[in-house]
Formats: sequence, C-alpha cells, structure tokens
Amino acid sequence: MAGVPVRFGRVVGAAGLAVIVLLPLNGAAAEPQPTIAQARAKLEKLNDLAGKVVDRYNLANERWKKIRKDYGRLNKDYKQQQKTVDLLRDDLVRLAISTYQFGGMSSGRLVTSDDPRSVLSGMALFDYMAADRAESLRTFETANQALKYKYGKAKEALAEAGKARDTLAEEKAKAERMVAQQTRLLRRLGQFRAGDPNSPGIAYTGPASGNARVVLQFAYKQIGKPYQWGATGPNSYDCSGFSQAAWRQAGVELPRTTYEQWSWGANRRVPLDLSQLQPGDLLFSKGLGHMGIYAGDGKMVHAPQTGDVVKVVDLDDYWWGRLAGAVRP
Repeated sequence: MAGVPVRFGRVVGAAGLAVIVLLPLNGAAAEPQPTIAQARAKLEKLNDLAGKVVDRYNLANERWKKIRKDYGRLNKDYKQQQKTVDLLRDDLVRLAISTYQFGGMSSGRLVTSDDPRSVLSGMALFDYMAADRAESLRTFETANQALKYKYGKAKEALAEAGKARDTLAEEKAKAERMVAQQTRLLRRLGQFRAGDPNSPGIAYTGPASGNARVVLQFAYKQIGKPYQWGATGPNSYDCSGFSQAAWRQAGVELPRTTYEQWSWGANRRVPLDLSQLQPGDLLFSKGLGHMGIYAGDGKMVHAPQTGDVVKVVDLDDYWWGRLAGAVRP
C-alpha cells in the first residue's frame, strides 16, 4: 500500500526454492519515515493528481445525470404514447362492435326494404364509419411506430447510462484511493483539518463591486467549511463546485467541472496579471487540476484539497507558478 514502508527479504531453502518473506514493519528492519519535506512533496503530487481524477469523476457524474434525465424524459414520453395507443385501440374495438351490430349493407336490402331512404342513410353512415375506422387504423399505426422509435431511444439512453456508471465507478475508486493516501499523509504530518460544515465564514471587505461582490460575499461565508471531492455545497465543496456555487449567487450558471469551466470561458480569458485581474475572476492551475476565485488585493479564495478547508491565500510565487490562466464570467 502506498505510503507504508515495507522491506522484503529472500530466503533460499535447501532445495533451491526462493520464498518471499515480509519482515516486520517496526524496529531496525523498517525503512525510515519520510522527512517533512519528502512528505510535503509527495502530498503536493497527490493533490494535483487527485484534483484531476476528481474532476474526471465529476465530469462522468454530470454526464450520467444528463443521460438519466434524458432517459426519464423518454420514458415519460413512452408512457404517454402508450396511453394514446390504448385509447386508439379502444376506439377501434368500439368501431368493430358498432359495425358488427349495424350489419353489412347490400343492394338487395335496398330493393326489398320498405324504407329505402333509411337504408341509404345507413349505408352512408356505414361508409363514414369505415372511412373513420381506416383513418383510425392509420393513426394507430403511426402512433405505434412513434412508440417503437421512442422506446428504442430510451433503451439506447439506458445503455449509455450504464456505460457512464461504469466509468463513474472506476473514477470514484481512483479518487477514493487518492483521498486515502492524502489523508494518511496529512495525519502523519499533523495537518489534517476536518473543517466545520456549519462554519459562518467571515465578511468580505475587499474591493469587489456589482456581481463580483455578491459572489465574494457568498464565497467568504463558506470559509472554514471542509473540502470534499464531488461536493457542491452547502456544507462542503470541491474547487469547481465552490466556484459554481459562488457565481450562481449572481445568476451565472457555470458548468460543473474545472475542465468545463475553462472551456466555457474560452472567449472570456483575461491576462494572468495582477494589474488586469478583477475580483470574481476564475483562476485555473496548470493541467486544470485545481481552480479558485480571485478576491482582489492579490488574494484567492478556494476549496483546496482533501484534509483542508475553504480559505483565502496570497497569490505568492508558489501560486503564480502553478496558475495557467484566468476567466472572467
């Protein structure tokens, strides 16, 4: 298991067969614990990798939810169409019964009838019923074809949903393994922060105005709440879920994932320069494994990674070295 020091020894028996023996993890046989610097370096790599895996998970999840929604709509159409077909079938049954009860018309009946006019009237009614029945049959056939088409589409959507779930399960398992490694490292370093899901946050006093101020007032009230991969609030967030929730307060609906938000902002990019950034701008890391919101005065508010909380950081050399670009919603 990653992060656990292990040493193997090889013992050769008299017959020349090699046996692998696991030595004890404590005492002189155990490998030395990583230094703080080594643990931090490993944690940083895990954070970046986990961020990308989590974003792929979120993307798969959004795709699955969309497919599920489409399937639900198609299934609803299917049921509605079935009602139409059932009604047409009832009408056809009634027409058949009426025709049977009325009886067939013939020229003999017209000649022998004491009231030819009534017979002619009946024949006209019969012709009308026959024509109406034919039209009903055509309508029934059309409805039935439409029903089969919609049912086929529903089955296709269901199959796609199954594939999406499989992808989702794989990405989720990867993300969970990453999170477990991060948690172990953070606890070993004594830096695991559980956060407070009910944190009241702090007041925003920066330079933002208009929609950006609404966004940052909301964002600052989330400070202290835990990071949780796949979370979109209100008690915990991941990085893109945090920016999405914040901008929603200003009536702007961002896509769910970091990759999608970066693509969405293709025509909204702004220079990565403190003199040109404005409060509320979205900041993206290289590789798109992470993102945050520019808060003005050289600061960023974000949901960092597992074992940490929503917080404000200075855009120092470390963060500038990690950033790839900015988008203005």
